[in-house]
Amino acid sequence: MNVVTFEGVVENGQIRLNSDVRLPDRTKVYVIVPGFESKPVAHIFTPRLVHREQVADFKKEIVEALPDAGL
Repeated sequence: MNVVTFEGVVENGQIRLNSDVRLPDRTKVYVIVPGFESKPVAHIFTPRLVHREQVADFKKEIVEALPDAGL
């Protein structure tokens, strides 16, 4: 496998190569970012019920407030 290196920058989420290189569609590439430190990402997972019969405990009740109700 031959390896060639090109320098470029990311603009609007797309990689722009500095040279006039044209790569064919579906060309496999590897991106190496020097000096980049990834930050941890928080994941918020959807809660799941252990017992399906508990679904009634989470039933929503909609209460409409009167337009002239004070705060």
